Amino acid sequence: MSEARSGGDKPRRRQARGERRIAQLLDAAANVFCSVGYRAASTNAIAREAGVSPGTLYQFFPNKEAIGDALSQRLVIEMRNVHGTALSLDHSALGLRELLDRVIDPLVDFNLENPVCFALFHGPDMPQRFDEEHDLLEKAILDQVKTIFAGRAPQLERSALDRTADICWHTFKGVLQAMFEKEDEAERHALVPELKKLLYGYLEPIMGEDAPALRPQAVRGTAGRA
Repeated sequence: MSEARSGGDKPRRRQARGERRIAQLLDAAANVFCSVGYRAASTNAIAREAGVSPGTLYQFFPNKEAIGDALSQRLVIEMRNVHGTALSLDHSALGLRELLDRVIDPLVDFNLENPVCFALFHGPDMPQRFDEEHDLLEKAILDQVKTIFAGRAPQLERSALDRTADICWHTFKGVLQAMFEKEDEAERHALVPELKKLLYGYLEPIMGEDAPALRPQAVRGTAGRA
């Protein structure tokens, strides 16, 4: 029994070591892509950043495109998880200030912790495959934003709803880019409350501070029906 268990442990240990090596190489690729861009990056530079030989790298990835594809897939999964939490439909019932906190804080934190997202998905040399994945993800994000806004401002026509979501999303991306252009970390984080004030000033006249269920007219309407 012990020999059987020992024999079974070896493949698992090899698999775990392989997974750690892949993660190490993808982390190194992220750093290189951030530094020089995707097109200028090379497998040799990624291997150097990871502290391994090019031969070791080629045991796991045949070329730079395969590395970029694996990194892109990892990032898209992580981004979907973060956006799914930040853009929860439960946030529709929150006050507008708290809603902005719940949405903006995790999105900013994720992007600052993973600057390669901005380098890959917003860079001028983004490969077509990354571009397509980013477009699909961005459409899903905007659809979720519109669903939240529709719950907060049911009076909005579809065209106005689309326009409001587009303005908010592009404002967020513009300020995010400004954050990456700041070398001082404190200055980066100082832009977050400014972003919230900007979006609050734009959204409050459209949907108000309180969620629809807490607004006086909603309370009166409910009382009349009772």
